[in-house]
Amino acid sequence: MKRIALVGMPNTGKSTLFNRLTGASARVGNWPGLTVELSSARIPLGRHMAQVVDLPGIYDLQGLTEDESVVQRFLQSQSVDLVAIVLNATQIDRQLALAVQVRDSGFPCVILLNMADEAQRYGVRIDVPRLREALGVPLAEFSAKYGQGYQQALQLLGQALDTSQALPLEQARAGLEQRHDGEAASREALAAAVQMPTRLPQTWAHRVDHWVMHPWIGPPLFLVFMALVFNAVFTLGAPLQDGLGWAFDQARVLALQPALAWAPAWVQGLLLDGIYNGVSTVAAFVPVIMLFFVFMTLIEESGYFSRAAFLTDSLMSRMGLDGRGFVMLLMGFGCNVPALMGTRVMRSRGLRLLTMLIIPFSLCSARLQVFLFIIAALFSPRVAPWVLLSLYGVSFAATFASALLFKRRYPSSEPFVLELPPYRLPTLRQIVLRAWGEIHHFLHRATKFIVIGVVLVWMLTNLPPGQPTAGPHTIAGWVGHALHPVFAPLGIPPELIIALIFGFVAKEIVIGSLAVIYGLQGDALQHAIAAQISPAAAYSFMLFTLIYTPCLSTVATLRSESRSNAYTLLSLVWSLGLAWAVSLVFYQATRILGWA
Repeated sequence: MKRIALVGMPNTGKSTLFNRLTGASARVGNWPGLTVELSSARIPLGRHMAQVVDLPGIYDLQGLTEDESVVQRFLQSQSVDLVAIVLNATQIDRQLALAVQVRDSGFPCVILLNMADEAQRYGVRIDVPRLREALGVPLAEFSAKYGQGYQQALQLLGQALDTSQALPLEQARAGLEQRHDGEAASREALAAAVQMPTRLPQTWAHRVDHWVMHPWIGPPLFLVFMALVFNAVFTLGAPLQDGLGWAFDQARVLALQPALAWAPAWVQGLLLDGIYNGVSTVAAFVPVIMLFFVFMTLIEESGYFSRAAFLTDSLMSRMGLDGRGFVMLLMGFGCNVPALMGTRVMRSRGLRLLTMLIIPFSLCSARLQVFLFIIAALFSPRVAPWVLLSLYGVSFAATFASALLFKRRYPSSEPFVLELPPYRLPTLRQIVLRAWGEIHHFLHRATKFIVIGVVLVWMLTNLPPGQPTAGPHTIAGWVGHALHPVFAPLGIPPELIIALIFGFVAKEIVIGSLAVIYGLQGDALQHAIAAQISPAAAYSFMLFTLIYTPCLSTVATLRSESRSNAYTLLSLVWSLGLAWAVSLVFYQATRILGWA
């Protein structure tokens, strides 16, 4: 089987091309010899079955960032039949040098000029045949976003695979170790085949940026925009969630209970009150999660997040961070793990460690499921969006406070460099692929962590036999009451303590474990929780869930990226201590004020 490596600078549309090539078949996994996860997929290409690997975006083949080191190590240790160099055609004058570096290192390669539609609109004229002749490399221009020229690009890749042979690893290492200056050759090729406008034309985007990136107007606009997104998620998602929950209830009553009527009571309890209640309660949030990531895709692909990073760089620098740290925090809204891995673009180890320390405070999608459930149970639809927005505010507050406290421990003087992409509306295909990717990831975890978690919770709440579910004499009851003195000042009852313990494995388990502990699902579970705790106690529980120790996947990533047990332990202890302190202050303050 042939192997193709996608190489390119950030913001070239490399991942968009990868998604168009692979559709929903891509997977993420560790590579031998590399302590890193890379996206890959197997696709038919011409007469070959090819494995396409999406490598991190880099600026220089001999650069010093962690991402650039990952690309170097991959090309040195893995047999690669073809390197597909993806360039942004609108910035070809700055990106062509990278293609020349890859060519001069000896790798069989092709050049794919992406965003050809934008280049034409901005007045960038590329004579493709002359550029191909000047570089001596197969070349095609296309648009990964809209598909223009995509078939020609596929054909070029297939034809290149017919004749290319993998560079022996010894030659690959030798080629990468040599210093290749691509500037001179790229200037000659540009002079022969490319006409760049003296100045890019002014567009409506410049007028929008005047307000969006205004130092005083920009931040409030960002908060208003995010508040509108959260309101839309709740308004549109609540009916869908209720409908799916009703469908799960009907499936249990009409199909599962009659089908399992023959089984012993403990089997029915395990399958219905354990696995089914737990998984169906979590699965009912699929519509809300899907809507959330639809809106997040619109914001990310539009280029707005990059502007938010630029806008916040001045604030972040006061805390020893930079605008890239803000981008990583926003990435952490989806999942902390890729956000932690994204810090490899930072050259300074101090800056990288400080950024990784604060990323676990990002309100990830797994925590979001817990909050949506608790908020819907205890707060009215009018108040709910603002409660969720306040949790995002606490997330940022915990981040900033931690950065200020530890910035002297992890100092850095690395300058901040960020490219602002043009405003773009994502295509329906991009939105669907992103939403499905998140749902697929969620369902994958549901079949692994969540099922295992709810089974363990069921066992803890039902053993020894003969005890009431989650009663004081079950294992869960013993654990909950043993830890209750620690959590009582926070307003968190023993049942929720058990859910927090399992939340350390994966936050998705929290809701499923509550369904098992209470023996209920859907609206009945929400009503039971609302009857047991006050809104103040519920908010205290959400604060603790937001800040305390992240999931095992995040902890493992922290360890592998930092390569330090002491640093990982510091992150765990700090987050757990901060969660307890914040929840304590909030809940005790509400008691003093008479709100609890």
